[in-house]
Amino acid sequence: MERIANLFPRYDEHGRTLIYNAFRIAEYALRDQKRSNGAPFIEHPIAVAVIACDEIGLSAECIAAVFLHEATRFFPETDIASGNFGKDVYTIVDGLNKISTIKPKDTRLEAENYKKLIVSYSRDPRVTVLKIADRLEVMRSLDMFPKSSRERKVMETMMLYIPLAHQLGLYNIKSEMENIYFRHADPEQYRAITNKLKSTEGDRQKLMTQFIEPLKQKLSDEGIQYKLKVRTKTALSIYKKMQKQKVGFEGVYDVFAIRFIIDCEEDREVEHALCWKVFSYVTEEYESDTKRLRDWISNPKPNGYESLHITVKNKEGSYLEVQIRTKRMDDMAESGLASHWSYKGIKHEATLDKWLAAVRKALESPLGSESDPMSSYYESNLLELPSKDVFVFTPTGELRKLPNGATVLDFAFDIHTNLGIKCIGGKINGKAVRINEKLKTGDVVDIMSGKNQKPSADWLNIVVTSKARTKIKQRLSEFEFQKAADGKELLGRRLKNWKMELSDDVMAEILKRRKYKTINAFYAALGEGELDVAEVKNLIVEITQSSQEQIQVQDNKGGGPKLSQEKGNDDIMVIDAKNVRGIDYRMAKCCNPVFGDDVFGFVTRTEGIKIHRMSCPNAGRLMDMYPYRIQKVKWSESPSSGNFQTGLRVVAAMEPSVINEIMDIINSFRASLRAFNVAENHRQGTYDITMKIAVPSNLELDKVISQLRNLRNVLKINRA
Repeated sequence: MERIANLFPRYDEHGRTLIYNAFRIAEYALRDQKRSNGAPFIEHPIAVAVIACDEIGLSAECIAAVFLHEATRFFPETDIASGNFGKDVYTIVDGLNKISTIKPKDTRLEAENYKKLIVSYSRDPRVTVLKIADRLEVMRSLDMFPKSSRERKVMETMMLYIPLAHQLGLYNIKSEMENIYFRHADPEQYRAITNKLKSTEGDRQKLMTQFIEPLKQKLSDEGIQYKLKVRTKTALSIYKKMQKQKVGFEGVYDVFAIRFIIDCEEDREVEHALCWKVFSYVTEEYESDTKRLRDWISNPKPNGYESLHITVKNKEGSYLEVQIRTKRMDDMAESGLASHWSYKGIKHEATLDKWLAAVRKALESPLGSESDPMSSYYESNLLELPSKDVFVFTPTGELRKLPNGATVLDFAFDIHTNLGIKCIGGKINGKAVRINEKLKTGDVVDIMSGKNQKPSADWLNIVVTSKARTKIKQRLSEFEFQKAADGKELLGRRLKNWKMELSDDVMAEILKRRKYKTINAFYAALGEGELDVAEVKNLIVEITQSSQEQIQVQDNKGGGPKLSQEKGNDDIMVIDAKNVRGIDYRMAKCCNPVFGDDVFGFVTRTEGIKIHRMSCPNAGRLMDMYPYRIQKVKWSESPSSGNFQTGLRVVAAMEPSVINEIMDIINSFRASLRAFNVAENHRQGTYDITMKIAVPSNLELDKVISQLRNLRNVLKINRA
């Protein structure tokens, strides 16, 4: 107890008792643990606790949590519940234990995600602060670690803990960690700059004395109350400026800076007047570089930062940066949304900024006796955790960021598409789970796969990531086309064996009766086995017989399509055709005319008259070689028969969504799909799509073509 009292004299008896009880638990649990240099491991939590107490000013609860964390980190079975340390202490210990499990695989690549993970574990904000204190102690003891471990800790500190310390306003800690990092990362440059700083220390002190001396009397005569803050940049900050500005040590103007903090009433007019008055005295006495004047008093920064910055030169030609602000402005610059780190270009998110700013405000509140302001902050004002993501690990320690609500299946697709397609489940922290199990931050996830696994439409209700949804839809579409190809091949073989034909009209009737939206869906059902091929045979026979009976009835009534020289009910008329009454006509397969197309008739020897489009590829040859067989034809005023079948050829970018988009457009008009084939051109990265559709007229066909042409991924479209 005496040692605790000597180490932590600022706490009252209750606080020291709390710390002592936690210390005893840690001392016993860690009795056999050693540090890398052979020293007892208990010295590490003691040093961290001293930093948290003396250099940050945290409460006794935080100090107790440091000891309990180290005890339970090594020995999770350690009983700390019986100590009645309180809710806050247990919350802090839990957060510290979770952070200690983070083993960054490559901090440089995932620094922002790791930083967010650390903060997300900090249900109590003091957890992050204590972790920074822990890292400072590690950096101070860096020489005791093996080289490989030392290099990893140095990189982690630079990428994770220095930015966090900077954002929390722990500037002294941040500066010290920067110097330690720089000393290990680039010892030669570190020595060069620190030696320069040492050799010029006397000059800077002399400059300081010379600078302020002629101003003291003027400021005193005006009754201006002020405080001076003097600071020298860290070696790392100086080195970064040297690299950025491509200058030597002497070329960095703001190695040394002085800040006037004016004590006055919080009235903006008074504040502004006093700042400009001090500014005028400085610039009257010293030559100023107007190019380096920064007036953030007249025009504060968007984050609320207010200050006057000016670089001046004395009679000896030495440069000095001067900052002028009031106490209110300084407080604003040092805390909240206008804190110093907000304008230094540190990457951050709005919610993370808000959270860290609230932590900082609580840290800077007066401590009082044992009533730590962080406790009341935690109880009443704890903000929502900043991250809307979950951070999970692969079994090898790789960090992955996924949106909140992500499942094992999302994780599998995030690793690799093929792993997602074959996913049958997973293990979370060693426990087997289903593919729909939701992930939590800190989970270690291992995916289990099966070679026979295939995605289903139900998977779309499980995943939340766009990557997983896109890949599932793409694979489902591919499966449908493959099954359609299998079904088409199966039906083709059976029709040949049965010596039967499947006409377009019969196919249309089958689709209608079985409620298939597309011919592809029909063939896919056959390929999947959902539709029995024998049932299709029965349908063909039934529909064919029904059709023949209707034709017989029409023949008995004198019906049937015939050519006529007068306007009639047929879809087509032949003008000036002699002695052709009663001859049947057919639509040419080479160009597939549609009602409304500009057409002509060609008299064949055995198949009656064939109707061609004027734009038919064969039109020129037929007219040149057989002009005596050409007949002028035109359509009747309105089509009396149903639909006309025509072909389309579409070239589209190889995007999984384009096929569904094409089908959606066709289904949105008075058109029905009769055939659909897709060939992949991997060299060009395109789909070559050929299809047959039935439409009532060329007007409806033009609408379809126009909408297809407007699709972003459609490159070319032609009638076939």
